[in-house]
Amino acid sequence: MQQATPVKVKHGLAAGPAAAPQRADWTIDQGWDKYTSQEHAVWKTLYERQTKLLPGLACDDFVEGMKHLPMSADEIPNFEKLSETLMRKTGWQIVAVAGLVPDDVFFEHLANRRFPAGNFIRGAHELDYLEEPDVFHDVFGHVPMLMHPVMADFIQAYGQGGLRAQKLGKLTNLARVYWYTVEFGLVQQKEGLRIYGAGIASSFSESTFSVQSDSPNRIGFELERVMRTNYRIDDFQESYFVLDKLEDLLALANTEFAPYYARLDSGPTYQPGDVLPTDVVPHRGTGSYHRARAAAAATKV
Repeated sequence: MQQATPVKVKHGLAAGPAAAPQRADWTIDQGWDKYTSQEHAVWKTLYERQTKLLPGLACDDFVEGMKHLPMSADEIPNFEKLSETLMRKTGWQIVAVAGLVPDDVFFEHLANRRFPAGNFIRGAHELDYLEEPDVFHDVFGHVPMLMHPVMADFIQAYGQGGLRAQKLGKLTNLARVYWYTVEFGLVQQKEGLRIYGAGIASSFSESTFSVQSDSPNRIGFELERVMRTNYRIDDFQESYFVLDKLEDLLALANTEFAPYYARLDSGPTYQPGDVLPTDVVPHRGTGSYHRARAAAAATKV
C-alpha cells in the first residue's frame, strides 16, 4: 500500500494574511505544554546529532553558549526559561511567533533585543531540509550566539538598521549582510575555519559542507562586496564569507551605511559563486557540488 505524501503546512506570514495573529507584534504564546511526544522526539533526534557533529566545526563561542543555556535533548526548550538566562547574560529574550513575520515586525523585535522564534517543529520526514525556519533552527541555531555580547549587540544594530533600510529601499542589500553573517557566516580561529551562522549550525549536512568540502568558495568578508552578492535559498551556499574574528561584527554594528547605499545605486551585482580579483580568498572552491546538481537537474528536463 502506497503511503500518503505528508501535507506541507505553512506557518506565519507564509500561510497568508488570514494567518496573521491578533497581536500587532505577531507574537503568540509558545504553548509549550501542547507539544506532543512525537514533536519532542524530533527535537531529540536533531539535537543529538548536531551536538555530536559540531565540536570541531562550530566556533568556541557557539559551543560555550550552549553549555550555559537551559537546553537539552530531552525536550523542546521553554522560551521563558531561555529568556531568563539570556536576560541575565546579554539582555535578550525569546518571543514565540507562528513562523515568518513581516520585515518591519522582525526588525522592531531585534531592535529591542527580542528574538522571534517559531514555536513549531518540523516533521520527522523533514529532518534534513525545511523551507521555513522552525524552533530547532531558531533556538538551537541562533540562541547560543545570542549569549555572546558581540553577536547580541550586532543583531540589535541590524534590527535598527533594517528599519532605516526599509525606508530607503535598500533592504535587499542589508538582508545579504544578515544572510552571510548571522545565518551563514564562518569565522577564522587559530584551529581553522569555524561556524557561527545559525543556518549552518542547525543543518546536519551543511555543517560539514561549509567547513570541510572542497566545493564552496571561502572569501574574506568585505561589507560592500557582501551587499552586492546574491545568495541561495534552495541549496548549500556556493560561497561563504569569513570573518577574521567575531569582534569584527562590532565595526559593522557601528558602520554608517548611507555612503554604501549611495554607491549601491549603481555598479554590479554578483552571483553566489563569483570570485573577484579583489577578493581575499582563503579557499577557492572547485564548484563540484553545484555543477553536479545542475547537471542532474538538466537531465530531468
